[in-house]
Amino acid sequence: MADPVADLLRYIDACPTPYHAVAEAVRRLGEAGFQPLPETQAWELAPGDRRTLVRGDGSLVAFQVGAVSPAQSGYRVIGAHTDSPNLRVKPLPDVDAHGYRQLAVEIYGGVLLHTWLDRDLSLAGRVTLRDAGGTRSQLIDFARPLLRVPSLAIHLDREQRSEGLKLDPQVHLVPLLGLEQTPALSELIAAELRERGAAEIAGDDVLAFDLMTYDLQPAALAGARGEFIHAARLDNLASCHAGLAALIAGAAAPLPRFTRVLALYDHEEVGSRTAQGAAGTLLAEALERIATGVPGGERQAGARALAHSMLISVDTAHAVHPNYADRHEPGHRPLLGRGPVIKRNANQRYASDARSAGLFRDLCRRAGFEPQHFVSRNDLPCGSTIGPISAARVGLATVDVGSPLLSMHSCREMAGAADVGPMIDVLRLFFAGDAAA
Repeated sequence: MADPVADLLRYIDACPTPYHAVAEAVRRLGEAGFQPLPETQAWELAPGDRRTLVRGDGSLVAFQVGAVSPAQSGYRVIGAHTDSPNLRVKPLPDVDAHGYRQLAVEIYGGVLLHTWLDRDLSLAGRVTLRDAGGTRSQLIDFARPLLRVPSLAIHLDREQRSEGLKLDPQVHLVPLLGLEQTPALSELIAAELRERGAAEIAGDDVLAFDLMTYDLQPAALAGARGEFIHAARLDNLASCHAGLAALIAGAAAPLPRFTRVLALYDHEEVGSRTAQGAAGTLLAEALERIATGVPGGERQAGARALAHSMLISVDTAHAVHPNYADRHEPGHRPLLGRGPVIKRNANQRYASDARSAGLFRDLCRRAGFEPQHFVSRNDLPCGSTIGPISAARVGLATVDVGSPLLSMHSCREMAGAADVGPMIDVLRLFFAGDAAA
């Protein structure tokens, strides 16, 4: 990859929703020789096989079978999540109020609410349509300014200067779509699909949808020397991109003994307890089917494979904020531009332990740098990731890591350009076999 930073920006702009993130990942993997593998088929695999499995449109498992049976050589797994906090459209969305047409939305995940005000928003996601054969689903992206949540003028709320901005998510986060008599959202969806070349579709053919708002401003380099990345959905598309780049690079290298696996999950921001989330069966079933689908399919192959496997759970990490440095534990204050962060929590909100953290630190040293470290203050609650969920669900030794981030869960987040390459490098070494899991 000639310029990983520019490629990350392109990836983020191409992926306004988890469904688009998976579709773009499948496209890139397809160019690298990875072929779709439906869950409904019996899996018959051979060393070197490259496959992709999609569940629920927003989750993906991609893998390359190693030279030796997983029962003997294990898995190297990289995990991340495709979803981000945002505003999602309710099933009956059309709202008329005081001469305006608005769109009813629901808060998805831990949204930093005020950051969604006064932005050019569009809609993207997937729709289910009626057709001659029954129903079908397809992706949609309006890709133009469609919505806005206008803030209230200071003249009408002078108290916010002294008391701060207070937003009621039910009342104050309803975006404007147009003036009264604006067509219903189903009609707009049908018109957009017709505009983009679909067959004749009417509003009544739109049976259901999973649509979400997103900020239209493209991802960009910023800062005096281009040292920052300003973009939406860095949490966690930056990690998806790094894992994807590592797997594609590994596929072009000599085949290792072990099997490489990339797992990208939807629904992490809301707890992962779904069929395609990390608490579901997706990864466990895929690993079991790989272990038994290769020639020989040894007895107790799945459990034997897991016993000498490892997962790197890649999410973003909290960079120290110069205006709020006291919110960080002294000595554990990651900086933008200083590389990957190992995340630890004694109460197992992160899955890292001495063994898995030590292996990752060794990989970082081999890549030419020292990792940073993050642990929460004792008087602040700690977030979590897919790491402990996947570790418990599948039974994998796991380390939680991530690139440092500011403005986490904002409509538009901030990362370090110098952190993109090192994360890809260390994940490539993991997939190359430069550490004994």
